[in-house]
Order: sequence, then structure tokens, then C-alpha cells
Amino acid sequence: MMTQPDATMTEPQPKPQTAQERRRFPRSESAVITKVSIVIPVYNEEATVQHLIRLVANAPLPEGLTREIICVNDCSKDNTQSKLDELPKLHPDIEFKIFHKPVNEGKGAALRDGFKHAGGDVVLIQDADLEYDPQDYVKLLQPIVEDKADVVYGSRFIGEPHRVLYYYHTLGNKFLTAFSNMFTNLNLTDMEVCYKVFRKSVLDRINIKCNRFGFEPEVTAKIAKLRPRLRIYEVGVAYYGRSYEEGKKITWKDGIKAVLTIIRFRFLD
Repeated sequence: MMTQPDATMTEPQPKPQTAQERRRFPRSESAVITKVSIVIPVYNEEATVQHLIRLVANAPLPEGLTREIICVNDCSKDNTQSKLDELPKLHPDIEFKIFHKPVNEGKGAALRDGFKHAGGDVVLIQDADLEYDPQDYVKLLQPIVEDKADVVYGSRFIGEPHRVLYYYHTLGNKFLTAFSNMFTNLNLTDMEVCYKVFRKSVLDRINIKCNRFGFEPEVTAKIAKLRPRLRIYEVGVAYYGRSYEEGKKITWKDGIKAVLTIIRFRFLD
């Protein structure tokens, strides 16, 4: 169930590089991107998913870039399936790919399925709740559009607005990021962030094995191992976290699993 993008869309015009940037970030023809695949794993989000998709469909992108929206319904038990099936009629000018999994497997498995169907040059991960703001797409995509990065992570901890919620969640996120950095030799500030953007060619080199929330430390470990070394950027993003009463799903048990995942993928593939 797909609609076709406007065939009259012009090719993107990347920002001209300075002489210093040309030496540090040489741009090749293959580096020019024309389309972003926005992959959204969805589980029991009937209350928010259509509003979220409206924000995603209307979010600004770097000039000349088109979008496709890939929704993977992870066997939701509420009315999420019918809400997703209505999307092509609600947004006829957007290209959708919508998949309904017969069995619930978790976020990692849903993302893995979505990546397989991505037709863009770049893949951006978006959660189906309203914790992250699609207005941040331009800043997330710009380092790749300008051929300065191969991977871009958002960060909730470098200066953008955020809802004040759980102290121990923040402490846990910072601990997991620091622990991951010790094993990857990266200096990320927010490994567990939802917003991650990859060149499709990078994802094609990675075999994701974790089915659930272990995706975040696994993919971080694997991009750190790739050679030639990838250019990884981080940009601040807004964050409007949910309480457990509002539907937040991750728990302390996922933190324990993340520690084990970090250790596992430091030594295994």
C-alpha cells in the first residue's frame, strides 16, 4: 500500500563546501542523497500514532530531499492496525509502506524488518509515541546531506528542551552510555536515544540480532567496529518523555539486558 512521490521533485543541492571541508570531507557523487526512509516501530500506540505520523509527514527536510514512511506494527493488541491502515488516505501525497507482524517480537525485530524495505539513501529511526519531535529532522540529516557524517545520533543531554521526569532513568541512561563508550571507544552522550540516522549503505553491512531494546547498544557496538572508521556525529534533540502512566514501556530489566548486550557485542558479532 504505497503512494508514489512527486516525479517532478528536483535533485538536492548540497551546501557548498569550504576549502577546509573539501580536504576533510571529500564529497563523491554516491554521497548525494535524495530520499530518507523514516522507519517507525509501533506497538499499542492507537492514541498517538496518527498524530505522530502527521508530524512526521509535515516535518521539514533538507532542500530537495523526499521521504517514505515505513511503519512496522509489532502485533499490537489495541486498534493500532486500523489506525495505520488509514494513513495512505489521510496523507495521499506521502509514500507509505505498512507492515503488520503476526507475532510480537520487539523493537529490534521491527526495525530489522523495516530496514529491509527501506528504499532511501538514508534511514532515520522514529518512535511511535510523542517523546521526540520530528522538527529536529533537518539538524539530524544535515551532516549526512553535507557529506560530513555516515551516522548521526541525537542526544537528549546536550542543551535542547526536555521534559523533567525520572532522575534514575537519566542516571541509568548516562551510565549505559558511559559503559558503552568504554567498550566502543566512542564519546557519545546518549547511546540509548531513539533518533539515529544511518546511510543505508552502513545498515546494509550490519546484521542486527537483538529483537528487543538491545538494538541500541548492539547497533552502536557494530558501527564502532566497522572499517574504514565511520564518521559519527551527535546533535542535540528535544525530548518530551512519557511517564509509565502515559505508556512508557522500558524498565530497569532492560537496563540489565543492555549491560549484557554491550559486553556481548564487544567480543562477538
